Amino acid sequence: MGNDQLDALFHVEAAEHLAELESALLSLESDPDNSEHIGQAFRSLHTIKGSGAMAGFDAVASFAHELETVFAEVRNGRIRAEKPLVELSLESMDLIRRLLAGEDEAITTDRARLVEGLHRYLPEAKVESKLALPAPPPTSPPTPVSTTCEKIYRISFKPDPGLLLNGTNILGLLEELGGLGKSRVVACARQVPALGKLDPEACYLSWDIVLSTTKSLDDIRDVFIFVEGNAGIRIDLVDDGETSDAPSNYKKLGEILLERGDITTEQLKAALSEQKRVGDLLVKNGAVLPETVTTAMLEQQVVREARAKRVDQPKVEVEASIRVAANKLDSLVDLVGELVIAQARLTQLATSREDPQLVAIAEDVGRLSAELRDHTLEIRMVPIGTTFGRFKRLVHDLAAELGKQIELSTEGAETELDKTVIERLGDPLVHLIRNSCDHGIETPQERVAAGKPPAGTVRLMAYHSGPSVFIEIQDDGAGMDAAAIRTKAIEQGLITAEAALSEREIFKLIFLPGFSTAKRVSNVSGRGVGMDVVKRSIEALRGAIQIESEPGKGSTIRLKLPLTLAIIEGLLVAVGEANYVLPMSLVEECVELSSQDIDNAHGNHLATVRGQRVPYLRLRDWFGIAGERPEIEQIAITTSEGQRIGLVVDDVVGQHQTVIKTLGRMYHDTRGLSGATILGDGTLALIVDVPALLHNASGI
Repeated sequence: MGNDQLDALFHVEAAEHLAELESALLSLESDPDNSEHIGQAFRSLHTIKGSGAMAGFDAVASFAHELETVFAEVRNGRIRAEKPLVELSLESMDLIRRLLAGEDEAITTDRARLVEGLHRYLPEAKVESKLALPAPPPTSPPTPVSTTCEKIYRISFKPDPGLLLNGTNILGLLEELGGLGKSRVVACARQVPALGKLDPEACYLSWDIVLSTTKSLDDIRDVFIFVEGNAGIRIDLVDDGETSDAPSNYKKLGEILLERGDITTEQLKAALSEQKRVGDLLVKNGAVLPETVTTAMLEQQVVREARAKRVDQPKVEVEASIRVAANKLDSLVDLVGELVIAQARLTQLATSREDPQLVAIAEDVGRLSAELRDHTLEIRMVPIGTTFGRFKRLVHDLAAELGKQIELSTEGAETELDKTVIERLGDPLVHLIRNSCDHGIETPQERVAAGKPPAGTVRLMAYHSGPSVFIEIQDDGAGMDAAAIRTKAIEQGLITAEAALSEREIFKLIFLPGFSTAKRVSNVSGRGVGMDVVKRSIEALRGAIQIESEPGKGSTIRLKLPLTLAIIEGLLVAVGEANYVLPMSLVEECVELSSQDIDNAHGNHLATVRGQRVPYLRLRDWFGIAGERPEIEQIAITTSEGQRIGLVVDDVVGQHQTVIKTLGRMYHDTRGLSGATILGDGTLALIVDVPALLHNASGI
């Protein structure tokens, strides 16, 4: 792997571990004695330190070591992770991010200040030593997750004689290894010389360890990451945690010794020929030392005991995963899109030729392309919790800045969305959460006076509904004052004093450019920028935004988003010689519109649908398509911000699997269009941006 690839991989992994570290630190703020969160923080720091040193990021590794040393003390119970330490750790984590961004020279002062702050938590001896002494493990190791298999590893650790001279604490390494699970350690003294030749500063011992753990091979290697060049280290997986063979089927003692390289095949055969216990014979013949046989027998016992427990237990399947570059996924989706277009052409050709064999082939290709499309889009799906995690720190910092007590709760973090949607959703959610904290949640004094608990709650929730994902941002704050919003809009010249608006329409005013109810300009709000940007960003994702609020009880902002932006199910319609696609998720039903219906409306664009008067808009008029209207037109009924509206077309062709293609630069400002697609006959169909079209048509 080249240096550039190693750097890129380290940055990706470091970002993941920093996110885990941040989550653990924020959880420790409310539960400082939680051993699980303490262990997570320590493991993240340990991995960042080790990976940073291996990838050549010495500044990152050095500073991560400072913070790791403090959390080693926390993990050992000598320091408590109270709020001041958590705040200092969050600042330190931010500095690591800056180091990763290449700001090494610009942060010397900050680094010195933070290191000094961290050293205040350490015993004086540890500050002076500058050695990476791993802290002893917790008195009781974390309970393994029930769905994770406990594996058994055989570890051979043979340090070079001079390893102790560089300050390495071998006992600390063995204790850290024991913190990963249950370990059995046997010391081997074969290389210890006679007393007259013994160097008191040299290491002559080696160790054999049998480790039962739910951790990965990489976690075990991390323990030895700084001594790999000065020791012989061999780690073998001897039981994968899944084998359900009878315990007696595990290797015989001679097989284990042979596999480890402790004896040769000839020595084993010679011992077996005497028909006595192989271990005793090998020791008697001088082939191995007694402690070596003890280690092999220990491994045999541990594996057999573990397998005995699994004989009657159901096997748990653990899915493997790989990391794939995002641009490769994008290319795959593009290719699948081209395949879908080619399949549509094949289907149309097969239908026109009336060839049964060709039709059968076209149907098979259609089925396979649909399955490939669905699986490809599933690969691009990412849990929205990856975005939710960053908001805990945002709310934490905002609460401190605003002098408020705010708690963030999240639900539905496992809800999946297309990675492209999630990437473009981050900034709008930041705006909405900042507004909830600043405008919605009151100060502790105001909340107590209103009969509420001093701490306010912002709730972030995601869930699926049909072909869409809904995200709600709720707060239990003061709610929105419709009268104040109306007054402010009149003052800013956004509406006239005579305008008659419903409460829903008044709430929509906050999305107008430049609108703000903040009484002062701060780092959080009051600059008249934000909510209009949010609305445009959500609509650019083919989504919609809705506000509900009750004075004194809080507000809810609801976002409706499509699952993916790459391929959608559409309704193909015709207007004159032109074809258009309406997103199927927005169409409720289609009804006829006859000349008689138009006459009965007396010139108004209204149609009666199931006893309800529904306004409609003609695509022919909006897009300026020449020609005569047919005697009977079709209305596609859709809903915009709670109101049913119809789109009138000449004909409804049918459902169409739509591969979205972006419009050229010249057409970016075309109102009411979001893209185009290629039909089976090679012609173009424009994709209608229904929310934007209705927004522009209504002038709101």
